[in-house]
Amino acid sequence: MSSKTRTGYEVSHDEHAVADEAIPEDDHEPALRPSVAQESNAKVDGVHPDAVSRGLSLEAEERLAAREWEIWRTRSRWDRRQDSDREARTRQAIERANVERRRDVARRAGSVNRWADTETVDPRAQLSRKALGQVNTEAARLVGELRGWTRAAISRLLAERVVEGMDMLDAVVTVYDDLRKEPGQVIPIGAVERVDEYEVDIEGTVSVLWKPSSAAINQVGLLEDESGRIKFTAWQKSGQPAVREGERVRMRSVAKNWYQGRCSVALTGRTMVTFLEGQGES
Repeated sequence: MSSKTRTGYEVSHDEHAVADEAIPEDDHEPALRPSVAQESNAKVDGVHPDAVSRGLSLEAEERLAAREWEIWRTRSRWDRRQDSDREARTRQAIERANVERRRDVARRAGSVNRWADTETVDPRAQLSRKALGQVNTEAARLVGELRGWTRAAISRLLAERVVEGMDMLDAVVTVYDDLRKEPGQVIPIGAVERVDEYEVDIEGTVSVLWKPSSAAINQVGLLEDESGRIKFTAWQKSGQPAVREGERVRMRSVAKNWYQGRCSVALTGRTMVTFLEGQGES
């Protein structure tokens, strides 16, 4: 069976099938390619800062634009005037919150120690004029022996003990012992064992130096004052300066150690050694 083509040639059905198989489907429609001008415009739009298209979908473009608007709105201020007091009002609000927080802490502390409550009357105002004079005199004497404490703070502590019923002598001894054990205070060597702190500050005279039993030890010896003596060890890694027998030194932040029921101290990298009596400081 045959048929005629558009040009008038007769072909059979078998020839039609062969012709259809020989022509791929993709070749039925011409391929669409951008022109040179279109490619150039696309490159310019892709790198231009004002171009809308960033290689994103329309939804992504809208989401990005909304995010940029939100950032701009957050950074903008309604009171961008020269006499704006926004920062001052913020500081005042924070200070009010801090004052209220301190009052709340003082009220809770007052349930344990009544003198910690800010609403409690100052104990110095509850003393007679004579007792207050004695308190101030003892506070002025103690301030020279206790570093880091003011006369006002010491006088208040003394007044608290006196108001609670303690006589002046016992109040002075109690306050002195309590403050000497506070962190940062140089404590007597004899009191090192009784202090709960892991690091203490001590001072005294180097009475004995021994030969180290290990290469990891720089120096080992005894430091003593009028209250007692204690063994100290300076490790090589601590980098502390060497001391000599007879020198008076102050050692801050020495670590306490216990061995066979005896307390000793070790000089670490945190320790600061001060040579007293004008011999310099390290």
